[in-house]
Parts: sequence; structure tokens; C-alpha cells
Amino acid sequence: MSRTDIRKRCLGVSYAPTGEAEVLVWAPKADLLEITMNDGNTIIPLKKQEYGYWSLTTDQIQPGDTYKFRINEDQEYPDPASLSQPQSVHGPSQAVDVEAFQWTDQNWKNIPLEDYVLYELHTGTFSPDGTFAGLEEKLDYLKELGVNAIEIMPVAQFPGDRNWGYDGVFPYAVQNSYGGPEGLQHLVDVCHQKGLAVVLDVVYNHLGPEGNYLGVYGHYFTEKYNTPWGQALNFDDAWCDGVRRYFTENLLMWFRDFHIDAVRMDAVHAIKDFSPVHILREMKQQVNQLMEETGRTHHMIVELDLNDTRFINPLKEGGYGMDSQWVDEFHHALRVTTTGENTGYYSDFTGICDLAKAYRDAYVYDGQFSPHRNKHFGIKAENNPGKQFIVFTQNHDQVGNRMLGERLGELVSFEMQKLAAGAVIFSPFLPMLWMGEEYSEPNRFMYFVSHTDPELAEAVRKGRKAEFAAFHAQGEAPDPMAEETFNNSKLQWDLVKKEPHQTMFKYYQTLLRLRREIPALKSLDRKAVEVEENEGNKTLILRRGQGEQQVVILMNFSQEPQKVTVPLGAKNWQLLIDSAAPEWKGPQAAVASVAGGAEVTLQPESMVVYQG
Repeated sequence: MSRTDIRKRCLGVSYAPTGEAEVLVWAPKADLLEITMNDGNTIIPLKKQEYGYWSLTTDQIQPGDTYKFRINEDQEYPDPASLSQPQSVHGPSQAVDVEAFQWTDQNWKNIPLEDYVLYELHTGTFSPDGTFAGLEEKLDYLKELGVNAIEIMPVAQFPGDRNWGYDGVFPYAVQNSYGGPEGLQHLVDVCHQKGLAVVLDVVYNHLGPEGNYLGVYGHYFTEKYNTPWGQALNFDDAWCDGVRRYFTENLLMWFRDFHIDAVRMDAVHAIKDFSPVHILREMKQQVNQLMEETGRTHHMIVELDLNDTRFINPLKEGGYGMDSQWVDEFHHALRVTTTGENTGYYSDFTGICDLAKAYRDAYVYDGQFSPHRNKHFGIKAENNPGKQFIVFTQNHDQVGNRMLGERLGELVSFEMQKLAAGAVIFSPFLPMLWMGEEYSEPNRFMYFVSHTDPELAEAVRKGRKAEFAAFHAQGEAPDPMAEETFNNSKLQWDLVKKEPHQTMFKYYQTLLRLRREIPALKSLDRKAVEVEENEGNKTLILRRGQGEQQVVILMNFSQEPQKVTVPLGAKNWQLLIDSAAPEWKGPQAAVASVAGGAEVTLQPESMVVYQG
């Protein structure tokens, strides 16, 4: 009863081939557990099993029926493994036959991880109606842009209908206001028809505050540790077996029942686990078994703030086996280089020298002393391939966690936006775009919630104001509860065909096409990378490829024209793209070809790329 079955859904309500409902709940705190339906007029007791599980097989629960669980003939609560909460977090759960969806993606094969070009988006603000169906209408646009993997911010049920998704409290339930479980399945199916992989952001380090009922069923939380969001989930304390199974089965569900291609696991550094087998390693082992069973490939991507290769090293080397990770340090080095910001965690970064180190070593801090942390930090990532590192100019955190939610385009010039895009897309790592950056969306992406608990809503308002009290000169932090804050964070699709946004879109299109077509740019061989930086004039030369197939990327982050010497190695370097060319609304084009060892003048805040 305590073992995970990778082949089918076990926890919650599922359906046998006979049509009967099979119910399994982990509720070690209960002395009596009953399922209630029809406003309490139908009450069915569950049978107690070992290790705190309760089970039931019945023909009285049909797909679409709503139900709750009653604990000890007292309070009624939604199903902790509910797939659907049509009346949000406090309402009843809805039974769903998750295997009933008619898939058409039998011929789909996941894109090799090294070929991923990611596009992070928030379902509620990406399209005008903020649903999975609205997202489907924009898939052809994303294909035209040149990305091949959409990364969707969390969809686990949260209170109300406005939230980033990290306040989810039903990890198995798909947000009702987005389209529910069938809406997500349909979206994934359509994505696969169009050749797009789907990455889903999942949160296994904490739960949100409102509608968080897991603790009444079992020992989901532990007093041993704290996280920035409150009590830690219990992955290694007494009764942790049920918690580990709950989240492992959740991961398997996304891959097996929703055909998700990859997950991005939020802040895994906040998962506290000193078990002999770390929960991430156990999850990877289970996913490997699932892939053997189904023949499908799934990737596990983590957000990681530890610069610790143990997380991304293979299982056979004693690692946790994660396939890739976000690298915030590349972003920080690039942000300091482009904006000069030096507050908070940016104070650890000097700009162009650290950006050069990020190109060389992936981690900027790999053993040095970190002044911001007041300790030596990180280890070297010498043997980890480029596909294990995901880089970006911005993401939901780096935009939305600013007081006013300004995108990079509001902080730097049009020319610098183009340079920053090239710095990411032509890196020897996996590039990720943040929705709207490809056409320089001016709308901010702000922090928003729609808690229905008035006290909690007020606490969030006050907390946000207190967090940015030192920045009062910039104005007031937007009210996260206001619908206006949410609406003002939506993309403005009418801008895509207007200038200068259309030019920026075409520029991004061209960068992504070159990355696909030029072998030296597509390759993620970190050994075939050379970097030369000049801190004085803020230039950086990035050389990609080996032998006859080489590309050199010349970057000028200063506000003055700068002369750089093109490397030897090719008799003639031929121009691939120049961000300062008039076709990209730049001031002046560079020469179309240049001999190795010759000087080239780079326009302010520009990038010139030559192929040898």
C-alpha cells in the first residue's frame, strides 16, 4: 500500500477498467475517514490500510461528481490529491477520469534537451483571456518566432483566479480558471501536433497559505526546517514516506497522464532532505522507470541557487541526476554589465569580467569568497555539458520581484536589449526567453494574488510595502490584490505589428534562426569556447566552434564606439548579423567581411557576429 505504481494514478480518485472508482488517501491523522457527496446526503466510509492509507472501491462516484472527505465525523475537506477544484480551493473536489482524454500525439518524440529553446510564460497574462485555450491561439506565433519549448508557470490550483502560481495548495489539481485538467491535456496535445515541447513549473518546496489542508490529513510538514515561505515539507522526518510518495506520484502524473515533456522544479535548494536517498534522486529513479515503460523521454530541470553539481551529476556518479538547471549567475553578470545595478545580490558581480567567467565556467562563483553571502561559495562545473545550464536576460522572478515589475526593456536602450538578446542566444548554453521580450513588451509584470481570506490579503499588501520600504522614492509598490495590477501585467499583442516592436521580433527571429542553422552556434560543446574580455572598454569577444567551422561574437557594452581586433584563425570572417545595422534600427553597419587580426569598430551597445 505504500509503494508507488509508476504505470497508473493511485492517490485520490481514479477509475478501474470496470468503471469503478478506486479511492486511496494518505491520512494517518484520521481515526475515521469517509467520502461525502450530494451535500452530505451520501456518505461512504473508507477502509483503513497500513502506513496511514485509507482505500475504497465503489460504483457510486462517477466522473464529474463532486465530493469531500470527512475526518473523524467532523470537518469536511477537499481531496489532497484532487485533480479538479471547480469552486477553487475551499470548494469540493471533482472526480476526473484522467485516462479518458483522447490523445493524438502517439508519434510525438520529445525534442533532445540540447536543442531546447525555451519560452517562459504565465498562462493568465500571456493571452487576452488568460486560459490554456487562449494560449493555444498563440502557438503558431511562437513557432514563427523560433522557440520549440514553452515553459508554463505553475498551474496547481491556487485561491481565486489571479496568481503567479507559487501559492498553489493542490499540487494535483489544474487551475480551474485556466481550463482545468482537460484544458491542459488539450493544450499539450496541440503543442505536440505543432512540434512544441511543454515544460511545466512544479513546486515541491512549499505550499501556499490559503486552502492548505494537507496538514489535517497527515504529517506533510516538519518543524525541523524552515523555508522563506514557512514550514518545510517533510521529506526526511517521521512519517515522511507518505509525503515522498505524494510528490513523486505527482511528478509521474504530469509525465504519464498529461504528457508533459519536462518539469522545471522551483527552488530545489529549499527542499530539505537528509535521507540516504535524496527525494530528487528518488524521483529521477522513478522517472527513469517510467521512461522504460512508456518509451517516452522526460527531462527534469531545476531552479538551483547552490552552485552544486551534485544536483546535476548523473545517478551513476552519485548525483541526483537532474538534467539541467537555471543559472541565475549568468543573468546577474549580464544584468550588472548592461545596467550597472549593484544592490542586493547584484553586489556580488562586477560586470563584464564575471560575464566572461559565466561563458567559460557556467558558475561565476565556483569556490571564491562571496561578499553578499559572507562565505566561500560553489564548486567547479568542469565536466557538465552546456545543455545542463539554462540562461536568460530576464524571467518571471527577475522582473516580477522588482518593486514595480519593470522589464529589461524599461531599464536599458533598444540597442542594449538587442545586445543582451544576442549574449544569451549565442551562448554555449540553453537559452530561455521571457514572454514578450522578443518584441520589447513595455507592460510591466507585477506581483499579483487574489486571496479570498481578507486577513491574508491585507497581510500580503503590508508585506509587499514593507519589503520595498527603502525604495519609497520610486513610488508605492502596486497593490498585489488589485485586479488592475493583474490586467496591467498582460501582454499587448497589438504591439507586435507596430514599430519598433516588429523590428525587435524580426531580430529575435533572426538570432534564433542563426542559432539553429550555424553548427558552431548550435553546438553546446563548452570546450569549443574562447572568451576575451576588456574591462576598460567593456568589450567581450566570444569565439565558438573549432577548426574550419568557427563563429566570433564581438560585443560592446559601453556607450562609446570601441575598436576590437578580430581573432586570427580565419583568412576572412564573413558577417552573419550586426545589431547596429540600419535594418535593426541601429546607427551604422559594420564591414561585411574582415581579415583575421584586423580591427573592427563596434558601435555603442552593439554586437557583431562573423563566421570563419
